[in-house]
Amino acid sequence: MRVLGIDCGSEYTGFGVVEELLDRRLICHVTGAIKLKTGTPMAAKLQKIFTELTAIITQHQPEIVAIEDVFYAVNVKTALKLGQVRGVAMLAASSCGLQVAEYSPLSIKSAVVGYGRAEKHQVQQMVTRLLNLDALPEPTDASDALAIAICHIHTATTNSRYEAATK
Repeated sequence: MRVLGIDCGSEYTGFGVVEELLDRRLICHVTGAIKLKTGTPMAAKLQKIFTELTAIITQHQPEIVAIEDVFYAVNVKTALKLGQVRGVAMLAASSCGLQVAEYSPLSIKSAVVGYGRAEKHQVQQMVTRLLNLDALPEPTDASDALAIAICHIHTATTNSRYEAATK
């Protein structure tokens, strides 16, 4: 299974493509972040996110896209911007014929670190270990995107085992 994880943000949108091999090893095909310039109109930022995510999907051919589910933000304006970025990420996936899976921050941290209230650096270190990377993925938006992809792989594997056991 090959998954594109996306960590939506209005300054940096992290991405990472993770694949689970037949021997259950996880490998990282690509990771990084789409940097959005401060002061750029929101429409131009959204266009950049759409274009770059579509190019990543075309190049790396994931089977599904996983993103972080909506969470509550104190600042309404920030929440609206995040919602716009999430919508564009979903549109990029959908326009390439891919389904989108959504996971709560608690689920993602639990699947990767084993503790739903883990700190960002703990997620970053665990992602590095699980993917056998030489260095910590930077920025943290990139490691968060990898964590989202890993969460989907672990969840899908668990669900398929459960379905097989109940048949």
